[in-house]
Amino acid sequence: MNSNTFRMPARRSAAAAAAVALAAGPVALATAPAAHATGGGDGRASAVVLRTGLDVSLLNKTVHVPLKATLNEVQAPASAEKTALTVQVEGVDQGRPFSVLRADVASAKATADRERAEGTTTLAHAKVHVPGLPLLSLIEVEKVTARALCEAGKKPVAESNVLGTVRVLGKKVTLTSGGTTRIEVPGVGDVTLDLSRTETTSRTAAATALELNVSVNPLKLNVAEVEGVVTLVAATCEAPSPAGGADVEPQTGAEPAAAGPELASSDSGDDLAETGGSATTPYFAAGAFGLLATGAAAVFLARRQARD
Repeated sequence: MNSNTFRMPARRSAAAAAAVALAAGPVALATAPAAHATGGGDGRASAVVLRTGLDVSLLNKTVHVPLKATLNEVQAPASAEKTALTVQVEGVDQGRPFSVLRADVASAKATADRERAEGTTTLAHAKVHVPGLPLLSLIEVEKVTARALCEAGKKPVAESNVLGTVRVLGKKVTLTSGGTTRIEVPGVGDVTLDLSRTETTSRTAAATALELNVSVNPLKLNVAEVEGVVTLVAATCEAPSPAGGADVEPQTGAEPAAAGPELASSDSGDDLAETGGSATTPYFAAGAFGLLATGAAAVFLARRQARD
């Protein structure tokens, strides 16, 4: 009888310990992952005062020289600004340096970070020349501006303005907003002028104040023809990228996440019903079942020992 008296507490203690272990186990397994959104990337922006893509034919078209030049071209993420007032090239005017553009004001600025990206360009009192026309400007402008702004979560903005008088091949031009104008000068050439062109998408913007399609034949001995495109005052931007995917990190003791009103699917492919359960619910159910089973076994064992 004494031996039974001492064995019963030992068995009850073992049963209790097993129940505690089972109860504690599911809690550890049920820690919910916490999602932390990663930060988005920087936006992008660019700005340029002048860009040329011209082909210069020399010596009755026996020699072709590309005339590619840029003035104050800048790009971001890192903020940048340039304010040079002239651009010269060589090899297209009998070996002498040739001035493509001169201006009183010529600035381009680009800035970008994780909240916004912006490109701005301003050109004032400027003249653009091409080889073969040393005294006649391809184009003269009083003031031209372009701006592209892209902010996170907002609609991008593109703006361009041509202010004051514009002359092309010496002719005063009446510009129509957003239109195309063709200027022809006999014995010199013709220029097709696109004004204030802007484009936007959900995350990008681009603004070009003036774009000239050039075909000039000044009938000079050393320069037969100049053809190509001249871009004056342009800016672009791309909005900062939104926050990326979620970084998943376990957090001990976190509450299990409740499912939404619709059927949710866990990473393991287990579907959850519309009861507010989560992917950790089966662990709690298993723990509760084990605890009940162990308790029932302990009661049965105690009664059996009492009968003995």
